[in-house]
Amino acid sequence: MARFLAVRLSGVVLILLLVCLFTFGVFFVLSPDPAVQICGKNCTPELIDQIHANLGLDRPLHEQFLTFLGGLVAGRTYGSGPGATECAAPCLGYSFQSSQPVWDMITDRMPATLSLAVGAAVLWLLAGIAGGLVSALRQGSWWDRGAMTVALAGLSIPNYVFALVLQYVLVVELQWLPFPQDVALTEDPTRWFQTYLMPWIVLAFAYASLYARLTRANVIDTLSENYVRTARAKGLPRQLVVRRHALRPALTPVVTIFGMDFAGLLGGALITETVFGINGVGKMTADAITKNDQPVIMGVTLLAAFFVVVGNVVVDLVYTALDPRVRVTSS
Repeated sequence: MARFLAVRLSGVVLILLLVCLFTFGVFFVLSPDPAVQICGKNCTPELIDQIHANLGLDRPLHEQFLTFLGGLVAGRTYGSGPGATECAAPCLGYSFQSSQPVWDMITDRMPATLSLAVGAAVLWLLAGIAGGLVSALRQGSWWDRGAMTVALAGLSIPNYVFALVLQYVLVVELQWLPFPQDVALTEDPTRWFQTYLMPWIVLAFAYASLYARLTRANVIDTLSENYVRTARAKGLPRQLVVRRHALRPALTPVVTIFGMDFAGLLGGALITETVFGINGVGKMTADAITKNDQPVIMGVTLLAAFFVVVGNVVVDLVYTALDPRVRVTSS
């Protein structure tokens, strides 16, 4: 296990370095000159040269990249003399529009995104796995056909369409919920729950549809395996056979996509946050794209990549608990 973990962590470091290199190349080599965007309308060649010096853009590219990596680990200093600006680690730069540290902007928005991701993940896991399991055990029944029809609708309807319809029905027509507002959990728990309920349902509907279909197919395949027939022939209770011998191995691919889906949501649910006005990382990214705020876009890109890579490692570790064959191989 120790060797397996060491190999995986080494791979994480390598992948993150490659992502940093790619991201740096896209935003500092292929994109327009950042100094021109910072300079604004009243721009002069002298002011552009000064911005180049403050940001270190007048140095060779390899030095800029090494400085960028050093800022992520130990922080960095922009400029020199009395006007120097300190950027604490992990330094992702400063926003062109607000002149705030990108890392501070992300940490300010992360609680909203985390609330959205965790709540939606709980809903789609419970609904998706339970619905898929029942459909597999009642294959061909009215429940199976109805659940798979709903799942197909969930995969077909775009998130923003379902979000607008749900908001119109629950808020405007039925008035069961207030119009969504960005409220922290510590300020008003009830209002917080009411605000995030619709975004949770919107995200969970799409993901649960996929998980239900995947769980159903995997459980049906597992139930036809010889070891499941042997367990039934030994007289084991049906619930024990389903839980221990059918559902557990069927969850392996579900764990895979869950790790990637949840990690992706932590990088920001752009459409859902924008529709419901949630001030999370996704909405911040949408605003940064509109304003071409390159440091913010780059910071969110690196953060999303970090979550995906780390999520992949966590999935591999969960594999060792679900499937003994992986445990033997990794040791």
